[in-house]
Amino acid sequence: MLVIINTASSHRFVAEKQTESIKTVLEKLYYRYNHYGFIKPDPLQFVYHYSKPADMEIAALLAAVLAYGRVRQIEKNLNGLFDQMGTSPYAFVMNFDKAERRKLNSFKHRFTTGRDISDLLSVLKKILRQSGSIEKHFLSGYNKDDENILPALSRFCDSLYEIYSEQNGRKVSRGMKYLLASPVRGSACKRSNLFLRWMVRDDEVDTGLWKRIDKAKLIVPVDVHMGRLCRILGFHDRKIISLSTAVEITDCFAQIEPADPVKYDFALSRIGILDNCTGRRRSGCEFCELFKFCSRR
Repeated sequence: MLVIINTASSHRFVAEKQTESIKTVLEKLYYRYNHYGFIKPDPLQFVYHYSKPADMEIAALLAAVLAYGRVRQIEKNLNGLFDQMGTSPYAFVMNFDKAERRKLNSFKHRFTTGRDISDLLSVLKKILRQSGSIEKHFLSGYNKDDENILPALSRFCDSLYEIYSEQNGRKVSRGMKYLLASPVRGSACKRSNLFLRWMVRDDEVDTGLWKRIDKAKLIVPVDVHMGRLCRILGFHDRKIISLSTAVEITDCFAQIEPADPVKYDFALSRIGILDNCTGRRRSGCEFCELFKFCSRR
């Protein structure tokens, strides 16, 4: 099943003068934060623990799907998971069997259990044997004529759900669906879109490992914090962060940077992670690049 978002009805046009003002601020944030040295404690740090693309894309998928909850908790649990997987996540997945599954029995990250991770790795093992890489498997459902990446993401999730059902003889588990959020369900798919940003974009922060997907097709990974910052910028006025919210926000960024609408995601998210922005006025707010927008609201 494919998801179709009517961007014409959700599109929010930003006035040209305001667009120029916002772009100036975003460029300042990008210049300030979009550097390798600011990656930690972001889950992306774990991707750079490896140098081989085969290891990096598996590390990226695992780090992205577990990127929910407190930052320090995510960091702690990912450290534990990758310690169990040894020096090569790719080799661990390719050799994944009962012994490897037992190693992960004690794993727990909020709603996700070791069984959930084992089920995901078992599915990844099959697609790696069939396609050679996660990228090639994803590309089998990618159409450059699609308006954005969402139809390809839907096909990707559906294919993994299907493998899970074949392997386990039952419907896809709740834990698996939570790890691999599909656009079909209407969620903002923050973690899936985060993984795609890491893989497709290529700069000092994002890996650029996947070369055949147009970065203009990406959707901004929107969670509560990004949703709040984008509301301050006037990109949306919704109370609930849904897939249509993420599309609306992406449309606004596309007016500013059409070829790369997700360019400013990392820099903007640093305001919450590194500057501890909670949306409440406090001492030091006047030094934030977004202050002039925030103070108007």
